[in-house]
Amino acid sequence: MKEILARLFGKGSGIVEQVGGVVDKFIRTKDEKAQFEKEMTEILINAEADMQKNVTERWRADMTSDSWLSKNVRPLVLMFLIFCTMLLIFIDAGQLDFKVEDNWVSLLEILLLTVIAAYFGGRTIEKTRKK
Repeated sequence: MKEILARLFGKGSGIVEQVGGVVDKFIRTKDEKAQFEKEMTEILINAEADMQKNVTERWRADMTSDSWLSKNVRPLVLMFLIFCTMLLIFIDAGQLDFKVEDNWVSLLEILLLTVIAAYFGGRTIEKTRKK
């Protein structure tokens, strides 16, 4: 149960424990819990599929647009983030007296991973669907 709620609200959130406690108060039997978890899993899977479909539709609309920027914003963001990451690596490895705060490094890491996964993962899915 808590795994489903953690996916819904985030693992670090105290909401998971609170909602899980409320659900446990009203759902007593193992069969009821299993049915609830099954339905919640289906709802989450459908919600994720809808979100992915919306992303794909936005990307398709970008590609059919007449605007150069809308067609190239994903590759430009990807190149910018890779450039910033490489710049920070060289600054950190060099002799410059320059301190990059850990929170900025974490933010850049999350952004870079998200963009790379979305760009290359999304492109792979798009190409396999066309075949």
